[in-house]
Amino acid sequence: MHISVLLEECINNLNLKEDSIVVDCTLGYAGHSSEILKRIKKGYLYAFDQDKEAISKADLKLKEIGNNYKIINSNFVNLKEELNKLNINEVDCILYDLGVSSPQLDEKERGFSFHQDARLDMRMNQEQELDAYYVVNNYDLNKLVDIFKKYGEEKYALSIAKGIIKDRPITTTLELAEIIKDNVPFSYKKEKHPARKVFQAIRIEVNDELNVFETSLKQALELIKIGGRIEVITFHSLEDKICKRIFDEVSKVDKNLKNLPIIPIEYQPKYKIVGNIDPSDNELINNNRARSAKLRIIERVR
Repeated sequence: MHISVLLEECINNLNLKEDSIVVDCTLGYAGHSSEILKRIKKGYLYAFDQDKEAISKADLKLKEIGNNYKIINSNFVNLKEELNKLNINEVDCILYDLGVSSPQLDEKERGFSFHQDARLDMRMNQEQELDAYYVVNNYDLNKLVDIFKKYGEEKYALSIAKGIIKDRPITTTLELAEIIKDNVPFSYKKEKHPARKVFQAIRIEVNDELNVFETSLKQALELIKIGGRIEVITFHSLEDKICKRIFDEVSKVDKNLKNLPIIPIEYQPKYKIVGNIDPSDNELINNNRARSAKLRIIERVR
């Protein structure tokens, strides 16, 4: 079962009004969207997702609440383009929940999990060509090492990559997980599952997650109205660093102007950081997926 992380904190900090125009960039199974829709009876919700199965389930859930929403079957990298097609040029709230949804992890045939056996896949959009099978079986040593280090921060990237190349072809998730185990020191296996970081790295590569997120977040900053808020829930340091960097860039005064007694209005930041929220102790006890989550909130002020 999928439990939305930081749900209460998200909803309470969006500053929703009855007539708010809201974008949920990561609809998933409508955990956040359904709570948003309950609060915007005279507003409208636009929700993005690439996963057709998630969309059909979310649609059923949202229909029970209201009909003032539209689901957009597209990657959120197309945020501005898709909203412009609908003549939407500014909105009140934008939300990103960057976690892989529990149902995607639980459905073994999607090939995201190192706990269940399935063909290597890991595509969020099942119509795209690049999948985990291709990455694992066709990337050369340098490319594998690079993505394991860059996207997984994996210290044994080289030995794991060599093991993968030696044992090709590799077809399933459990085959890959075993090869990873065989190519790291015994002491490393005792910490956390040794496949965790490599699977994360492959998933990010397959879905181009970091570039897509950065591009989309910059579009979101352009779309948000004065007084409107953007919220981002991240689940690992790579996403969080991108979010923190971009939020810092737009909310700080240019360092060359900091010593001026009065900063002219046109040089003052257009955004202010509202908060960074971690899950409560209670949520950490009840939802294991919340342990690495962080919520960042920014508001447009001028």
